[in-house]
Amino acid sequence: MSTDKFNCRMYEKEFPEVDDLVMVNVRQIADMGAYVKLLEYNDREGMILLSELSRRRIRSVQKLIRVNRNEVVVVLRVDEEKGYIDLSKRRVSPEEISKCEEKYNKSKAVHSILRHVAEKHDIALKELYETIGWPLYKKYGHAFDAFKMAIIQPEEVFEGIQMTAQVRDELVGNIKRRMTPQPVKIRAQLDLRCTGIDGVNAIKAALTAGEAVSTEEVPIKVTYLAAPLYVVTADALDKQLGFEVMEKAIQVMKETLEEFKWSRFKVEKDAQLVSENDDRDFAALMAKAEKENELVSGDEDEGDAVAAASDDDM
Repeated sequence: MSTDKFNCRMYEKEFPEVDDLVMVNVRQIADMGAYVKLLEYNDREGMILLSELSRRRIRSVQKLIRVNRNEVVVVLRVDEEKGYIDLSKRRVSPEEISKCEEKYNKSKAVHSILRHVAEKHDIALKELYETIGWPLYKKYGHAFDAFKMAIIQPEEVFEGIQMTAQVRDELVGNIKRRMTPQPVKIRAQLDLRCTGIDGVNAIKAALTAGEAVSTEEVPIKVTYLAAPLYVVTADALDKQLGFEVMEKAIQVMKETLEEFKWSRFKVEKDAQLVSENDDRDFAALMAKAEKENELVSGDEDEGDAVAAASDDDM
């Protein structure tokens, strides 16, 4: 194990306990099983016995486990004196894999932030864990959750924790840079038509109903592209919530439009995340559409009139 001052296990206990789920990286495959390093315990060595790789008959070890690949395993035995840790892959359920991966990703994020602060101020990483990391694990269940709270309430989170002002500023700044949620943009394209006598009102009602689904966390905006196409956009910090509100808005627009005779609703492009390049392309498309939709008095046709009327009243 490395004695480098910027290396340290992630948790206060030097060894995992029996039945703990841990993340390992496969180092070598031998006749008896696979030698692995426990990523959360400063690469401490462990072994997955061949009989603990799978519940089924093993025909090819390479199909079950590969060198340099991360695996979720459960601890079977721990000999702290000799440093032996026996592990099992076959006794881990899919639900446990998901749970362990989530915990490991949180721990890795905390580890990365603390290591950055340690290197920046030339402090042993273990010292930062002892004074900051592990106390936060005890108080909040996981230091990651404490760090998330510290984005808004650093005074409350770090109350009673001893550190210099320089280390505190570096830590809080790093947390905010790495853990502040970045907003996502979600966009869908719809084809809305109504050839009935209430065509204009039908389109207006559907668009208004869609935007009315907006919440403070997820505002919904409907933009006219070119008859009969409309673009629905949602901005959100929580991606899952963004898609949920977008789906609800589209459904409400569909139901509203279908209340009118001779109407048609079609999702031209499904809701999807928008990249910066997509956003630039969309802005260029909108600029082109606006130019093409500039009307000389007396030139507008019925379809364009519906779109123009609905756009003016939104």
